[in-house]
Amino acid sequence: MSAPTTERQATDERQVTTYDAIVIGAGFGGIYQLKRLRDDLGLSCLLLEKGAGVGGTWFWNRYPGAMSDTESFVYRYSFDKELLQEWEYDTSYLHQPKVLKYLEAVVDKHDLAKDMLLGTEVTEMKYDDDSQTWTVTAADGSAYTGRFLVTGLGLLSATNLPDFPGLDDFAGEKYHTGAFPAGVTYEGKRVGVIGTGSTGVQVITAIAPQVEHLTVFQRSAQYSVPSGFAPVDQQYLDDVRSRYDDIWSQVKDSICGFGFVESETPAMSVSPQERQRIFQENWDKGNGFRFMFGTFSDIAADPEANEAACEFIRGKIAEIVKDPEKARKLTPTQPYAKRPLCDAGYYERYNQDNVDIVSLPETPIEAFTKKGIRTADGVEHELDMVIFATGFDAVDGNYMRMKIKGRDGETIQQHWADGPTSYLGMTVPNFPNLFMILGPNGPFANLPPAIEVQVDWITDAIAQTLRQGATTFEADAKAEEDWTVTCKEIADTTLFPKTDSWIFGANIPGKKNTVMFYMGGLGAYGQILRDVESNDFEGFTIT
Repeated sequence: MSAPTTERQATDERQVTTYDAIVIGAGFGGIYQLKRLRDDLGLSCLLLEKGAGVGGTWFWNRYPGAMSDTESFVYRYSFDKELLQEWEYDTSYLHQPKVLKYLEAVVDKHDLAKDMLLGTEVTEMKYDDDSQTWTVTAADGSAYTGRFLVTGLGLLSATNLPDFPGLDDFAGEKYHTGAFPAGVTYEGKRVGVIGTGSTGVQVITAIAPQVEHLTVFQRSAQYSVPSGFAPVDQQYLDDVRSRYDDIWSQVKDSICGFGFVESETPAMSVSPQERQRIFQENWDKGNGFRFMFGTFSDIAADPEANEAACEFIRGKIAEIVKDPEKARKLTPTQPYAKRPLCDAGYYERYNQDNVDIVSLPETPIEAFTKKGIRTADGVEHELDMVIFATGFDAVDGNYMRMKIKGRDGETIQQHWADGPTSYLGMTVPNFPNLFMILGPNGPFANLPPAIEVQVDWITDAIAQTLRQGATTFEADAKAEEDWTVTCKEIADTTLFPKTDSWIFGANIPGKKNTVMFYMGGLGAYGQILRDVESNDFEGFTIT
């Protein structure tokens, strides 16, 4: 298309560079979107990234134990067939440094860095009705204009730090897992970890053998199964590489896209002995999504089936954790209906004499003190370091923290006053030519293949706009409304809404509990996108 141009805006004397498309975020989504728009559509593009390097979540999340809980062979791009055959890895799951190294290699191989501006935090995005372009402004005052705007801000990147009383009084070290510094040491230190979600489980498992004493402040007990983390050899790699076409075909036509075949067998259709056998078999294989979706077809939907899975995992906790009081606190009572967790020896860590657990529903945090944390039972837990594994303001968090104005000056905060919504998880009415990778009500699935499905569709939508000689591509309000209803109806057929989870925003005080994912499966989602496209992008206005 056109080369970038630079002009001076008369209103504030800023130099503004104009591109065909601007991409925000250099994680899995932004990297792939930049490549497709630049290399396949020939657009002039600029990618803006807050961090000093690429990687998105995997640039920022450097906490101890940080690991993808998706198996290595499907936690990557499918589009680069050469890298699938050439890239070496030696474990069944990838820790943060290896994921980051992979993404850096993708950027280097496809020469994408030349169209990226790192260390640039976007603070404002504004649509101009007259020019029908977006102006993106950074924290340093620099501004960039583009006809198309694609945001890859990340599902889990807006850190959540609860407002604990006396937090500033604490004299020790304080770190949030979403912005963890390098060089932190644990030996000889009394460490507290707040939160036992996926991140907390990983941190606790990693540092428990290193610290002098570890106090876990548990907000809610979790169902976690083994990850199955293990070395892989050349024979394993050769086998996977020989089957990649079939693997990706299955992944993108599956429910959760994790590289295993989901079960079609209802839990109550087999004998109790057979259920135990299947649960044990998948416990031994590992992976949280496999245990939830690969054992039986109705664990996430049928209360009786779900309770059978709960009983199995509760039994494992009782079997593993020797101290009955610790085991009691670790045993969940809610349904097994949050994002499935897996670990590399989490429950076993509580058999260490230097690891204690505080149940916050029983004894809440009253205040931070100079020496540590005081709980409601009057106990002061003396600590040298506190790690906040308190999660993220998921899905819409980063959007709500920015100034984003669409048509007629409508802000995203106004549009999402009753909770985040979208059409197809990527577009919002009154925000023309804005596409969100992993926006509200996108697929609940393994993220790299879900991202590829969305980026490919976004690329097709932009290509269609260009082919028609049109200027704007915009979702219809009725389509957004219908999609929101669809997502809620599907979620309500599951047990997920019956638990307190970040999946519905329940981890953020004051945030409205609302559906934020399409839970019909990645394969069904992809088919919907294909149907919309084949029906002349039904639900959109191309002007």
